[in-house]
Amino acid sequence: MTQAEVLPPRLVWQEAEVRRIVQQTPTVKSFFLAPPAWHGFVAGQHIDVRLTAPDGYQAQRSYSIGSPPEAAEVELVIERLSTGEVSPFFHEVVQVGDMIEMRGPIGGHFDWQASDGGPVLLIGGGSGVVPLVSMLRHRAAAAPDVKMGLVYSARRFEDVIFRDELLARAAAEPDFALHLALTREAAPVAGHRHGRIDRAFIAEALAGLGAPPKLCFVCGATAFVEVASMFLVEIGVPFAAIRTERYGGTPAEDPIKADVAPEE
Repeated sequence: MTQAEVLPPRLVWQEAEVRRIVQQTPTVKSFFLAPPAWHGFVAGQHIDVRLTAPDGYQAQRSYSIGSPPEAAEVELVIERLSTGEVSPFFHEVVQVGDMIEMRGPIGGHFDWQASDGGPVLLIGGGSGVVPLVSMLRHRAAAAPDVKMGLVYSARRFEDVIFRDELLARAAAEPDFALHLALTREAAPVAGHRHGRIDRAFIAEALAGLGAPPKLCFVCGATAFVEVASMFLVEIGVPFAAIRTERYGGTPAEDPIKADVAPEE
C-alpha cells in the first residue's frame, strides 16, 4: 500500500506553494501557503512542515495556524530562532513561489469553533498568540456576539504579533477585549500593562467577560503556560475548562523566563 492508502488524507505529506510573506515583527514573519489538497481545519489546530536537505537529512517542526477556517490560505507565523534549524531557513531562504512540504491539520483538544460558545478567555505568551488569533478571527466571522478576552504577554510593543489587527479589533468589536502586558519595554506604553502578567491581571480580564468563562485557552512557553494555568485555577476557573498548548522546556520554577509574575 502507498502512504496515501494507509494514512488519513490530512496526514499525507504534500507540497504547498508559498503565496505571500508578511513581516509581522522584527523577528516574526507570516507565510501564506496554498496546499493543493486541503479540507479545512478548526481554529487552534496546527500543521507539520518538513525540510529535506540534498544529502537526505530531514528536519520537521509543528506550527500553529494563524488564519481562520474561513480563509483560503493557510497562514503560518514563524519566529526566527538563532539556534533553530527550520525557522532560519524560512526567514532567510524561502521566497514567494517556493514549495513547502506540509501535512495537517493536526490537533483535537486545543481548538475552538463557534458552536462551542462562550465566554472565552485566551491567554498567550509571545508566538503562543498565533492559534488564539485564529480563534479570534473565526469568532469575528462566525459568532461575533461571543464574548472573548485576550491576555497577551510580549517583550516590547514592537514584538506584539498582529499588533495593528488586535488594537483595531479591540476598538471596533464590543464583545472583544485586549489585555496587553509588555514585560521588557523600556518605558510604559499608554493603555497597556508595563510588566509581567499576574493573578490580578488575569482576574481583571475574567471579570470583563461578565460571566464565568466556558473555556480558557493558554498557549506559550512551558513555564508561561504552567504559571498562567495555576493562576486560573486559584481564581476559581474549573480545571476542566482550561485547555493548554505549550512549547519549549523552561521550568516553571523560573518565573522571570515565564513572563508571568510569581505568587506573592
